[in-house]
Amino acid sequence: MSEGRLQRHLAAILAADVVGFSRMMDADEPGTLARLKALRREIVDALTRQFGGRVFKDTGDGALAEFPSATDAVQCAIEIQQVLAKRNDSAPEGGRILLRIGISLGDVIADGSDVYGNGVNIAARMEGLAEPGAICVSGNVYEHVRNSIDVGFDDLGEQFVKNIDRPVRCFRLGLDPRPAPPPSGAPPAMPDKPSIAVLPFQNMSGDADQEYFADGITEDIITALSHIRWLFVIARNSSFVYKGRAVDVKRVARELGVRYLLEGSVRKLGNRVRITAQLVDAPTGVHHWAERYDRDLIDIFALQDEITRNVAGAIEPRLLAAEGVRSQGRPGADLDAWDMVARAMARFWRTTGHDIEAAIAMLKDAVARHPNYGPAHSMLAFCLVLTGHFGWLPIFEVPKLALDSARRAVELDDNDPWAYLALGYVAFVERRTDDAAAQFRRAVELNPNFAAAHGYWGYALAFDGRSDEAIERMALAMRMSPHDRQNSIFMGGTAVAHYLAHRYDQAIEWARKAVQQGPSMTAPHRILCASLAQSGRLDEAHAVLERMREMQPYISIEWVTRMVPYTPERLTHFLEGLKKAGLT
Repeated sequence: MSEGRLQRHLAAILAADVVGFSRMMDADEPGTLARLKALRREIVDALTRQFGGRVFKDTGDGALAEFPSATDAVQCAIEIQQVLAKRNDSAPEGGRILLRIGISLGDVIADGSDVYGNGVNIAARMEGLAEPGAICVSGNVYEHVRNSIDVGFDDLGEQFVKNIDRPVRCFRLGLDPRPAPPPSGAPPAMPDKPSIAVLPFQNMSGDADQEYFADGITEDIITALSHIRWLFVIARNSSFVYKGRAVDVKRVARELGVRYLLEGSVRKLGNRVRITAQLVDAPTGVHHWAERYDRDLIDIFALQDEITRNVAGAIEPRLLAAEGVRSQGRPGADLDAWDMVARAMARFWRTTGHDIEAAIAMLKDAVARHPNYGPAHSMLAFCLVLTGHFGWLPIFEVPKLALDSARRAVELDDNDPWAYLALGYVAFVERRTDDAAAQFRRAVELNPNFAAAHGYWGYALAFDGRSDEAIERMALAMRMSPHDRQNSIFMGGTAVAHYLAHRYDQAIEWARKAVQQGPSMTAPHRILCASLAQSGRLDEAHAVLERMREMQPYISIEWVTRMVPYTPERLTHFLEGLKKAGLT
């Protein structure tokens, strides 16, 4: 590029891509080219000019355009999809064109008529996350347009995408040709027993590097409360959605469907720690209990138990006396091991490739330095399991990497539910459903509020065709942790359960929800593809198949047969749907 012609400026970038272009060209090359040229001339180019933008690159099966503002870009994208949808209504079977559109806002560099830069790259990644007929925008685009454009947005959370170092916040505009019914928006029903969420304790140390310590304290209190059978406790991943945000306790409690909230702060100075905690009855705003603790760091585990007992006692003293609170039983000598695991998990939940690799390396180091510390082994096993399921590691590598860690964790502490979760997952991947269910059941017996264990138990049952049991179990997991990223797995599992019960419309609905929440995950796309094909919606099934091939170029019937852990009796039914969609 010629340095003298380079100009840097802020722009909104729109990336559009034709779904299933290669398949359409194979079927009818002259007709496809004619339709694509008409699409560009009559819709994309015309509307781009109308909204003050310009197309700066023809990508063959799509286009890139820049706009002076995010609002112009989003309004143009909406108009493109709406006009195209109307045109498709009258198009013959096989003659419809669907677009995916992604939009970002950022610095770009103009070189003559072309444009380069991070804004262009992120727009392309947003387009890749969009479903056929839909629009995905980056977080900064959403912030610019959310109050000026009257459309609904689905928050897809932070997505780790190719060639972008840090996760990108993604929002989806619900513009599918046949969108899934939107959620009702009604708050979750209140459980029939006392219910609580523990909000992330604030780090008051004046040192950002101590965030992990406050998070670790919070997670341990959540775990301790979860063991109390008469309490309904919201899981860690949903509580931590509110980290770093000013919260209205009534609104948060309503969103999570709980009565009580526990808030607090942590200040760590040298070998001393100060923890404040307060229990709020959210509907009334009454503070049931509040306390401040100044202790030596060596007493941290006893302090966590004391806070748990005080919280439980304030909620229901009679039941506390009947059951008590199970101590975490960790001697002070374990403080260094606890610290290492807390640091690792703080990195892991950032869910970027770099942070995940660092977290697993830290947990391996903790295991090497503290070989008799059970939580290091069980959390390593869990991280390996989740890493495999989200595609951060090849799924077939997970069992051999996780199994030894999980077994060692059980040897050290046979009351550790995380270890049984990992053992159950390994059995599931190896298609030993009965063994998987037994391990997940053991995890739930040890921690009745263990949302992930309920969810993966249901997921395994779904793949075994035990649909009604599976749906009930996964619904409970999503209720216990309504904001959890793992819910895309359980939504996909619910789709599988409906599919195997021949309820294809319900399967499509749940599969679309799973794809919306986890657009970079491959499993929800597979069940969506098979469900669409079984219901006769072949154009849509073909479009999803093209998306699957983009995500997994090596996907085939042979690969699914070997790698996807349906039990043999159920696999034939699943493959039937994929074959109808055109997978070979």
